[in-house]
Amino acid sequence: MIYLVEDDNSIRELVVYTLSGTNMEAKGFGTPSAFWEALRTALPDLILLDIMLPEEDGLSILRKLRSDAATRRIPVMMLTAKSNEYDKVIGLDLGADDYLPKPFGMMELIARVRALLRRAAPEEPEKPEGYRLGCLFVSVERHIVQVGGEPITLTYKEFEMLCLLLRNKGLVLTREQFLDQVWGYAFDGENRTVDVHIRTLRQKLGAAGNYIRTVRGIGYKLEVNDHEE
Repeated sequence: MIYLVEDDNSIRELVVYTLSGTNMEAKGFGTPSAFWEALRTALPDLILLDIMLPEEDGLSILRKLRSDAATRRIPVMMLTAKSNEYDKVIGLDLGADDYLPKPFGMMELIARVRALLRRAAPEEPEKPEGYRLGCLFVSVERHIVQVGGEPITLTYKEFEMLCLLLRNKGLVLTREQFLDQVWGYAFDGENRTVDVHIRTLRQKLGAAGNYIRTVRGIGYKLEVNDHEE
């Protein structure tokens, strides 16, 4: 089940109709109060959330979702007319898993929704217990990230990007590879999604953020010099 919180009737009806037409059950809510009421009855697999809403804004809703153990891990995609980088960073810092500015195409929305649902599904392949690199420690199974022994809180996408970098230590990964292996699709209309996530990931990792090197014109790689070990 997918929940959509959107006060624009035409957009809400179109998105719900499109999702339902692709065999994804969806419910739309015009107000946050209606959404919270439904949430008390049943939890969805994914939430599509607008920012500009009556009663309370989408960022406030996102903050509450991430502070509640019952809803903390539900994937959330922000749907909003606000498209500048500052608003994206705020949403990502609060725990949004993806960000799609209006106006958006239905095909791109469906691709992103499917990718989020795939990534959120339980994974069967075994993962290594953990990675140690300089002052950085990452436990894949326990979803733990530590820098210098101190715990670091990352969003789902940031954690997946970090694990991808660790699995390919020393190798340059293109933005397209990040989109394909973390987001599950190869389309990025603004070509800034990966860059914004890398920026917030570096900030949260503090000293270990310097391990993520920018390879101009190509992408990013994870590398530690001898003096950083």
